[in-house]
Amino acid sequence: MNKEEMLEEVFKRAKSYELRGGNCAQCSLSAIFEVLGVEDDNVVRAATGFADGVGLSGDGHCGALSGGTMAISYFFGRKKEDLARMGKQLRALLLAKKFHEQFLKEFSTCRCHDIQLKKYGRFFNLYDMEDMKAAVAAGMPEGCSTLVGQAARMALEIILDEQAKKDKKAELPVV
Repeated sequence: MNKEEMLEEVFKRAKSYELRGGNCAQCSLSAIFEVLGVEDDNVVRAATGFADGVGLSGDGHCGALSGGTMAISYFFGRKKEDLARMGKQLRALLLAKKFHEQFLKEFSTCRCHDIQLKKYGRFFNLYDMEDMKAAVAAGMPEGCSTLVGQAARMALEIILDEQAKKDKKAELPVV
């Protein structure tokens, strides 16, 4: 697949996963991993608690932002053996910051609660069955799944662009 096909595929997969079973963090992360050929269920499992602003609380940033950040960090983050080396995390931090800035530009906020207020006029407590029904009636599954797809696409584009830079540097002749 070329870059544009990969970006379209990640959008479709993330959106589809969110529509089927929810959990914006896991859905965005899973779609990115699949498109890039990564099989690491432990990382996907580790994303579980980030749904709907952490634990379905709404009081945290969108899980799609968490999942995309986890994917970026998976490829460019520092390893445990480098925890004492501050500089080893800089690349991942800068790329995560870029993702965060793009997310804010696109959605005006990164907080799940505020996204719901903006899109649906209220916050839905997804532990409450009546609120769950109201969320479905308000179109939340479609709206959130589209957002998850868009966020996965943003994160994947950052990953692909950064990998392309690395590949170009590797091609440069040593003088």
